[in-house]
Amino acid sequence: MTPASDVILARMMSLHPKVIDLTLDRVWRLLHRLDDPQDRLPPVIHIAGTNGKGSTQAMIRAGLEARGRTVHAYTSPHLARFHERIRLAGHLITEEALTTLLDRVHTANGPDPITYFEITTVAALLAFAETPADYTLLEVGLGGRLDATNVVAKPALTIITPVDLDHQGYLGDTLALIAGEKAGILKRGVTCIVGPQHDESLAVIEARAARVGAPLLVHGQHWHVTTERDRLIYQDEYGLLDLPLPALPGPHQIGNAGMAIAALRHLAPEEGASATDEDACTAALTRVTWPARMQRLTSGALVDLARPAELWLDGGHNPAAGVVLAATLAALPPRPTHLVCGMLNTKDIAGYLSPLAAVADSLTAVSIPGEAATIPAADTARYATDLGLPAVTAPDVETALRDLSARGPVRVLICGSLYLAGHILRLNGTGGPV
Repeated sequence: MTPASDVILARMMSLHPKVIDLTLDRVWRLLHRLDDPQDRLPPVIHIAGTNGKGSTQAMIRAGLEARGRTVHAYTSPHLARFHERIRLAGHLITEEALTTLLDRVHTANGPDPITYFEITTVAALLAFAETPADYTLLEVGLGGRLDATNVVAKPALTIITPVDLDHQGYLGDTLALIAGEKAGILKRGVTCIVGPQHDESLAVIEARAARVGAPLLVHGQHWHVTTERDRLIYQDEYGLLDLPLPALPGPHQIGNAGMAIAALRHLAPEEGASATDEDACTAALTRVTWPARMQRLTSGALVDLARPAELWLDGGHNPAAGVVLAATLAALPPRPTHLVCGMLNTKDIAGYLSPLAAVADSLTAVSIPGEAATIPAADTARYATDLGLPAVTAPDVETALRDLSARGPVRVLICGSLYLAGHILRLNGTGGPV
C-alpha cells in the first residue's frame, strides 16, 4: 500500500512546471502564511558548498549529540525514502507526523506555483519550529543565495564546504560565480567556517564576508587539519588535538572533519561547554554515519548476489567527487576494481569519470531506474571508453553484479549518482539513514 505521505508528495510535484526555479518569492509567501516558522527555529547552523555538506553535517550532529544536545537536521536529496530529509530532535520524522505536516503545508499553499524542494523545505522548517531542540542543522539544496533554506535572518553559524564546478546551468560556469552563490548564506555578525577552497573561490568568499561583516574561520589560516601515523591532527587558537581518523573513509573526509571540529569548538563557549574538551570532537569522528559516501556494503540481497566480490557504494556525481573517490580507491588495499556507474544528464560525465579511469579496471554502465534524466547506459559506456576505461553495458545493476561476481574476490564500486545510490539501498534491503 502506498504511504499517505507519498501521495501528498506526488501532488506537490505538480505545483510547478520546473524542478528548479531559483527565487525566494514563493518560499517567503508560504512561510508568511504559516506564521513565519523560520523565525522560531532553534539556533541554526547553515551549511553550503559543492561537496562534503552531508558528511560535515553528520559529524557536527554526532559531536553535538555527544554533548547531550538535541539536534534537528535537514538534508537532501533522500536515498531510500523522503523521511530521511527531516530529522526531528535526533529521530527521522515518522510517517504519521510527515503526512500531517505535508497536508498542512499543501493546504496552506493551495494551488499557487511552488517547486517541490521549496514546499518540502518549508514543511521541514515548520516541523523544526514546532519541535523543541537545541540546534537546527540546515543543508543547502542548491547554491545558497536563492536556496529555499536561506531564510534565517541570523543563524548561530554558517559553513561553506569546498566549492567546485557543479550545477553550472543554475549557478554559473566559473568557480568565482559558483562561490558567489554559496557565499550568499553569509550574514552580518555571523561567523562562517570556510573549508578547503581553490584560491579563486576563497577570494570571492572573503570579499563577500568583508562586504556583509561576517567573521571567517578559514582552513589554512585560522585552523589546520592533517593526518599523521593514522591519526587526525587538528590545530586552532584553542590548541592541538590528536584524534582518531573519521569513521567515514576517504582522504576528503579529513577536511570535512576539520570543518566539523572547527564548528564544535566555535559553538562550545556559547553553550557552556569547553572548546578544549576532546570528547565531542572524538565522537564527531567515531560515531558519525552517512550512507552512500564510500560505504562498504556488508550484508543484503545485492551483497549476496555479488559474492565473492567486495561491494562499495558512493553517491558522488561531479568532477571534484570523482577526484576524491579516485584518491579513496587508491588508498585502499590493492585489488582489481570495477565500477558499476549510472549518472544523470545534468552532470559532467567525462569530468567525473576521468580521474576514476586511472584507478579502475573496467566500467559497467547502467541507466538509473525511474529517473527521466538518466543518461542511457550506452552513452556512459562511450564516455568511459573514450577515456581509456574498458566499458560494457548492463540492463540493470543485478545483471552487472552477477557478471562481475564471476571474476572472483574483486572490488566493485557502484557510483555516479545519489539517485542510483538510493535505488541500490532499496534493492539491497538495507535502506538509508535511521
